[in-house]
Amino acid sequence: MGGNMLYGLLCVRLLPVSDYAKFAVLFGYMGSLTMLLDVGMSGTLAPLVGEQVSNLRLIADYVASLRKLALKVYAVFAPVAGVAFIFLVQRQHWGAVTVTQMLLVLLCAAWFARISASYGAVLILRRDRDYYYRVQIVGSLGSLGLLVGLWALHGLNLYVAILLNFGQTLFTATCYYRRAGAVLGVKGHAAKRQEQAIVRLAVPNVPGAVFYALQGQLMLVLITLFGHGVTSIANVGALTRLGQILAFASQMNPILLEPYFAKLQAARVKRTYLLTLGLVTAAGTLFTTFAFLFPEVFLWVLGPKYSQLRLEVGLVILSSAISYVSGCLWVINSARRFVYWWNTLLNIASIVVVQALFIWKLDLSTVKGVLLLNIATAITSLSVMMAGSIYGFVRGPQTIERQSAG
Repeated sequence: MGGNMLYGLLCVRLLPVSDYAKFAVLFGYMGSLTMLLDVGMSGTLAPLVGEQVSNLRLIADYVASLRKLALKVYAVFAPVAGVAFIFLVQRQHWGAVTVTQMLLVLLCAAWFARISASYGAVLILRRDRDYYYRVQIVGSLGSLGLLVGLWALHGLNLYVAILLNFGQTLFTATCYYRRAGAVLGVKGHAAKRQEQAIVRLAVPNVPGAVFYALQGQLMLVLITLFGHGVTSIANVGALTRLGQILAFASQMNPILLEPYFAKLQAARVKRTYLLTLGLVTAAGTLFTTFAFLFPEVFLWVLGPKYSQLRLEVGLVILSSAISYVSGCLWVINSARRFVYWWNTLLNIASIVVVQALFIWKLDLSTVKGVLLLNIATAITSLSVMMAGSIYGFVRGPQTIERQSAG
């Protein structure tokens, strides 16, 4: 993940503004499309297999059923996504040839990312984690090394940056596919009953998956639709890379916070929760204050082409810090089972209302306007998350059925 973050930051610094605008739109859109093509189906493999992890035939059959469903979803969503992408970029006047090339890379990369999700789930299920992570590290550092090498040889341009990123996706998908086949050792066959089981388990997560897939790249979408040319798009894309710094740090939350709070004695939860909330809030506040006081440190990372974004640096770090605190609370709430159906629905509804008001009232043709919308969204999500925490302490966690030993 660190390699991918550095790859993106180098692309910001090394590519011309007009080229980076295309790069940002392409791979931002691809991230949302990849989530939409999966809609939680890959995550159904582990619960459906359950304790039968040694039944290789069963796993292979479920994977075959997943593949068949993925083809159906792709056949429906790919044409729609293609038309939506053309509509999104039509105001940029990038030319039919360029847009067609971007569209081909988009659809191919999204499909191979979908393959990585399916077959990567097999490796996790079979506890082949060393290989699973090694492939990602090799792919990430390999593409990063090639990017730096080609830049040193004056061979870096938009097409090279895109193809190296696509090559990493293709490499990961190919390795996972071959390794999963070797681990299972049997050829699976799709079955109607298994397809139905996958759909039944995935469908409840579809609304949330679709919502968060669209939310993930909302800033880029809005600035592409309403902004003033490629400079605004590149600026938002570059600032988004800075926002990933805290997102990178948040990857440790499920590893450190979740297991700690899951096994914490009930009598110590409230005090530890408040202490943790105070610490992460203080850390986010300090980081945000530093960004507002010394934006040139972050602007040096982005390069001289983005030196005018002094205020915007502080705004994007503020939004990222709020989201970081919210993410920490979500992990803690999940660990303590402070998870309720109304919480997710209220979060989605509140965000939609807030964003609708901002889109109606605010000028979203500027980078500042889009960033203010993002801050409002982050504050809304944090407020709902804190409401869930308070409700959990007052009413108690979700109850679960425990099977008797007999």
